[in-house]
Amino acid sequence: MKKLLNTLYITSEDSYLSLDGENIVVSENGCEKGRIPLHNLEGIVTFGYRGTSPALMGACADRNISLCYLSPQGKFLARVSGKVKGNVILREQQYRSFLNDETSLNVAKNCIIGKIYNARWVLERATRDHSLQVDVEKMKEASENLKNSLNYVKDCQSKEQLRGFEGQAAQIYFGVFDELILQQKKDFFFQGRTKRPPTDNVNALLSFVYTLLTNTITSALETVGLDPYVGCFHTERPGRVSLSLDLIEELRPVLADRFVVSLINKKMISGKGFKKKENGAVLMNDETRKTVLVEWQNKKREILTHPFLKEKVEWGMIPYVQSMLLARYLRGDLDAYPPFLWK
Repeated sequence: MKKLLNTLYITSEDSYLSLDGENIVVSENGCEKGRIPLHNLEGIVTFGYRGTSPALMGACADRNISLCYLSPQGKFLARVSGKVKGNVILREQQYRSFLNDETSLNVAKNCIIGKIYNARWVLERATRDHSLQVDVEKMKEASENLKNSLNYVKDCQSKEQLRGFEGQAAQIYFGVFDELILQQKKDFFFQGRTKRPPTDNVNALLSFVYTLLTNTITSALETVGLDPYVGCFHTERPGRVSLSLDLIEELRPVLADRFVVSLINKKMISGKGFKKKENGAVLMNDETRKTVLVEWQNKKREILTHPFLKEKVEWGMIPYVQSMLLARYLRGDLDAYPPFLWK
């Protein structure tokens, strides 16, 4: 159990959450492990299958406390929240805009432009800072190919084309991702993206952090009044936060990927914190998960200058800023959705 800012993270797989008066009670095998007043919380994230009491779910809904369920390996399972606060006019505009092929394509293109641009500069930064430890020629070639991909994306005429260019760019980027890992190469190596399930330590970390980031983006979209389930690039299906998956694209390389690489290279985690199951899935143990969560919150507190607003903000606020900018575009206050472009 770990309270970070106003979010309570329950990292043990065997924890059960219940309500006692105005307090959330965390129990394991019938023994109380801790309690925290509900009025101090904005969100609860639990990694396990034991669940929560109906009384606690009702109390969280009444107080608009987000209750998010993840599997032990960090896969999103469900999210329970109270009344969604939002502007119905904005949501109607969102639905109309994303049904329009031209408008939805333009937003989708900008999201992917942000993704490829940021991926390229992650490689450029690594080449500049660690020229003696990485294959500079290989990294420069990948960077140049990503630069060319940007031109293809800008000129594409359909989402089918866009998906093709995005896939090619992802293949180029992940093709040199292992070069970014400079330490603990025996335990942390990258041979390709595996998701369901992650089959190595690096992919387990990536999937876990992507889930945390998707969760934050979903909350950000709801906060500004947008529907996270109606996107412009990812296919809509019941239970899928398609718009969150659209917006995460531009933030994956600079926020999630660099964070994971930093954890490894700074030796904040080790190979001992992972275990492999019989089906090949790799899971983090509780201690490693806690470390990742603590460092994730530290990362979110770091300050940067937003490239569009030209104002200093915390990394943790970037999903909220991008959601706000998308809402302004849909309202007609901006000529285009400005993706987050890091350098």
